[in-house]
Amino acid sequence: MNQTNQTLLLDCTLRDGGYYNHWDFSPELIADYLAAMAAISADFVEIGFRSFDRRGFKGGAAYSTDAWIRSLPLPAGLKIGVMVNAAELIGHAEGVIPALQKLFSPAAESPVSLVRIACHVNEIEAALPACVWLKNQGYRVGLNLMQIADRDPAEVETAGKLCAGHPLDVLYFADSLGSMDPDQTAVIVKSLRRHWSGALGIHTHDNMTRALANSLRAIEEGVTWVDCTASGMGRGPGNARTEYLAIAVQPSRPVPCNITPLLATIKQHFAPLKAQYGWGANPYYYLAGMHGIHPTYIQEMLSDSRYAEADILAVIDHFKVAGARQFCADSLETARHFYTGEPRGSWHPASVMAGRDVLILGTGPGLASHRTAIEQYIRNRHPYVIALNTQSSVDPALIDARAACHPIRLLADCNQHVRLPQPLITPASMLPESVVTALAGKQLLDFGLAIADNQFRFEPTHCVLPTSLVIAYAMAIATSGRAARIFLAGFDGYGADDPRTAEMDGMLSDYQSTPGALPVLSITPTRYKMPATSVYAMISTND
Repeated sequence: MNQTNQTLLLDCTLRDGGYYNHWDFSPELIADYLAAMAAISADFVEIGFRSFDRRGFKGGAAYSTDAWIRSLPLPAGLKIGVMVNAAELIGHAEGVIPALQKLFSPAAESPVSLVRIACHVNEIEAALPACVWLKNQGYRVGLNLMQIADRDPAEVETAGKLCAGHPLDVLYFADSLGSMDPDQTAVIVKSLRRHWSGALGIHTHDNMTRALANSLRAIEEGVTWVDCTASGMGRGPGNARTEYLAIAVQPSRPVPCNITPLLATIKQHFAPLKAQYGWGANPYYYLAGMHGIHPTYIQEMLSDSRYAEADILAVIDHFKVAGARQFCADSLETARHFYTGEPRGSWHPASVMAGRDVLILGTGPGLASHRTAIEQYIRNRHPYVIALNTQSSVDPALIDARAACHPIRLLADCNQHVRLPQPLITPASMLPESVVTALAGKQLLDFGLAIADNQFRFEPTHCVLPTSLVIAYAMAIATSGRAARIFLAGFDGYGADDPRTAEMDGMLSDYQSTPGALPVLSITPTRYKMPATSVYAMISTND
């Protein structure tokens, strides 16, 4: 470790951690946190953002006004920083400097001493005038280069050259996607150093559990400013943990470091928040780091119970091909709801289903639990059997076809579908070319699909649905196929408070109220609001 330069600790818990709780921290947490930061001799506390964004409720740390900061119990000597996004300044209607004038008073009139500007490499030139203006107002100024791991060494070197000669107190680089390793960290430091001779800082994310290792390697390479957060609380998997980093760098910091108040604050305040919001490394964040996927996609899916494990992995598989280095909420919604416009198809399900019962096989544990009885029912009564996606709890010889309609899930499951023997019912003529190519050689039964709010429509070769749930698609296939009844097996359901339960119950209600809907019965245990019978009753007689 570098022993010649004192390491400066910048804790940004309330700023980066605010992505989980809308920057709405309790006064008690803030008071205990600030006292803990003073006890470990943190050099700076980045208390939050300065922002023009007025969408939705956000707490005080989202705006960090001078008045709000003054209302806090600031320990004597603790230096306060804020961050502003370069995109907000550059995109301001009145220009960069007028935007700054709206956000900042001169430093002599403010409790803030440090301002960091977060920008991408392509925003550096536009952001540098903001650095000059802030410096002239008396602030210490940092520039944070985001998603630096995306850039090759020549681009990183150019970034350092652009900043050289400008009045920056520190040039930061951020491993925004958590994809770097210590050796890459060292390469970035060396690339920046070819033209930048001032102080360097690092901000790490823990997607691949390397945040602490990358921070320490950066210090060995001469980086003197290091970011951290209490208990790692930060966007996605979080950051280098303050409680670990403070201990690790203490030999190079000739200041007191009493870790006890921080540990007590973590136990009292941050541990319950972590239990509630679930930040921290996991296999999904690890995959996102490997493939350069913005961690907010994972954070959003983990907080939305509609996404099962297979759905999250399917989205990751899609984004590692399509690319998702910038977070876009619309992209995630597109991942769940793809089909728009007029539906089209060429396969007539009535050719095989008219007048027959249709059995749809889900993936709930009830399917495996009652497999023997279900298979006996199929052999005795000969319904048309549709299995959803790639489930394989029932003898494949008894399955007539599979149904799948979500393009991302399809893309993830293509290799399995190609190997499975049954035809695949899917909106083949409407699928992305990448999916169709991946399914080459597979028998596809082309039944079209469109998504429209609050409506079902059943046509001979296509349907209109209120949701992209594959069960709704399979029920529409049976209905367009003029089947007699629909039986469901393996639809156990979720808890009453789970949003997936409400989504499924709402879909079933909408279906049953649609003219032409068929009788729907579950033949295995279910928590959904629908009629049920027993598969054992169905095989107890010969009629």
